[in-house]
Amino acid sequence: MAGEFQMSPQLEQIDGEIADIFRALSNGFQKLDKIKDPNRQTKQLEELTGKMRECKRLIKEFDREIKDEESKNPPEVNRQLNDKKQSMIKELNSYVALRKTYTSSLGNKRVELFDMGAGGSEPAEDNVQLASTMSNQELIDSGKKTMDETDQAIERSKQVVEKTVEVGTQTAVTLKGQTDQMGRIVNELDTIQFSIKKASQLVKEIGRQVATDKCIMLFLFLIVCGVIAIIIVKIVNPHNKNIRDIPGLAPPAPTSRKLLSVENFGGFW
Repeated sequence: MAGEFQMSPQLEQIDGEIADIFRALSNGFQKLDKIKDPNRQTKQLEELTGKMRECKRLIKEFDREIKDEESKNPPEVNRQLNDKKQSMIKELNSYVALRKTYTSSLGNKRVELFDMGAGGSEPAEDNVQLASTMSNQELIDSGKKTMDETDQAIERSKQVVEKTVEVGTQTAVTLKGQTDQMGRIVNELDTIQFSIKKASQLVKEIGRQVATDKCIMLFLFLIVCGVIAIIIVKIVNPHNKNIRDIPGLAPPAPTSRKLLSVENFGGFW
């Protein structure tokens, strides 16, 4: 194109810089196909994105130079310069689309192509054409496309909201059921605790009664043992005055009296 018509030194310089960037982008994307590491691919994409930002800036500068020199150039030259600019924009668009393909495959959302700082209000679309260079039909088509994308985004947001509400409702129902179940469990635990307390009291009372019965049985056993011991002692040693006679138990008859009675009875015969 530079050999077909005469460009100013400023335009020739900008054109040369843009051509250098396009060569670097072509080589960079070819190199990207050979990289297997996702981290290195992301870094390479970031470098290529920076070059595309610089290319966009140069295309804008090229467009300003064309407008500044529009009054000095013949209409044919101005048309050729605009065609040259449109060719640059199309080539840049092809690299932008290629970059979006790689970014989508990597799942990389951090790389923003046209984040221009203070000039970041411009839409980061595939088409980097300036509004002043677009026809009315192109503007209408671009507006329709933007509206369709916006409607789709709103529809997706509505679906997300509906799903969120549905999940929230199900969660609330589940929580209510779990709360009721916990209430029933607490009531059952209170009943069990009350039963355990009553059982503990009953066990204590039974224990006290058993202990009392054992004491009574022990005392009775001791009394019986004492009575038996006294009886044994009385039988063995009937003349022991230290031991009182047991009521209802007559003392044994003296041996001498028994012998006398036997002798008297024998003399009678």
